[in-house]
Amino acid sequence: MRIAQIAPLAEAVPPKLYGGTERVVSWLTEELVRQGHDVTLFASGDSETSARLVPGSERGLRLDGIRDHTASNIVMLDNVRKRADEFDIIHCHIDLLQYPMFQHLPHKVVTTMHGRLDVPDFMPVYRAYPYMPLISISDSQRDPMPANINWLATVHHGLPSDVCPFKPAGGDYLAFLGRISPEKRPDRAIEIAKRAGIKLKIAAKVDKADQEYFDEVIAPLLAGSDVEFIGEIDERQKCDFLGNAMALLFPIDWIEPFGLVMIESMSAGTPVIAWRNGSVPEVIEDGVGGVIVESMDEAVSAVERVRAMDRHGVRRSFESRFTAARMAADYVAAYEELIASGKPAIHLVAAE
Repeated sequence: MRIAQIAPLAEAVPPKLYGGTERVVSWLTEELVRQGHDVTLFASGDSETSARLVPGSERGLRLDGIRDHTASNIVMLDNVRKRADEFDIIHCHIDLLQYPMFQHLPHKVVTTMHGRLDVPDFMPVYRAYPYMPLISISDSQRDPMPANINWLATVHHGLPSDVCPFKPAGGDYLAFLGRISPEKRPDRAIEIAKRAGIKLKIAAKVDKADQEYFDEVIAPLLAGSDVEFIGEIDERQKCDFLGNAMALLFPIDWIEPFGLVMIESMSAGTPVIAWRNGSVPEVIEDGVGGVIVESMDEAVSAVERVRAMDRHGVRRSFESRFTAARMAADYVAAYEELIASGKPAIHLVAAE
């Protein structure tokens, strides 16, 4: 199958530091190539891939200090549009801009929705192009969307089995990994660790938009506590960070679309203590891959539960459900279903 993967230009594929979508695009692209497909990756020029790379920018735009990526993404998409006949499937990972440009190709252009969908600002686009095929990364991600959206499939993320190697021993600290923001609730993680009497290590980036929250809410909680704030870490550091932990804390307070860090932790054999929000019940098998909680008391009690969990069982849960091979197979099945539908006409009535 001739497949075009269209990545965001914010980060390289895979990203140098933080960038969940770009990591997933990389894992999917490499696995599709491994399975024998002819894959072209449209991404930043500093991306690394075994597919055919078509640069949309010289480097990831975030590293170049470019804040608004719209113009660069539009130029890249126009290049894809001009080459559309070269591909059986055009798979977009950039949310919105492609719909008007590819509305005449709903039989071969599909978009994976990687982010939150409960944002009213974006709804006019989804209402205008409800016939464009979409793929969700969890069933719960779909809840805020209009009823007539053309959902093609739900495909849970997956990663190569060797990305975060299994560490049978674990460690003596709790881990918080990702981004400092109110919806990620690092304050909950700090309280859990303090009440459980366990050291907490926080490896997280602080975006400019969240700097005030960090300074006013989180920083005071770090003073005089047994909490180590590490900051943003790279891919190699991240897997050691997760694998050497007793458990990952995922105390989210929002409708998380997926939560990639949960399966990275499970890959390393480290169980997850996660709040029952968004995708969490779809990702975590309670008592197998971790513990799902709904209150602070439950979270503190869960720390003792994860001490006794079988880390081999956590790893097996990952291997059976969240590998890159499974993810790619699910996407290929969705591609084949879309191609078989054979509906190249523009649905102008639906777009009114």
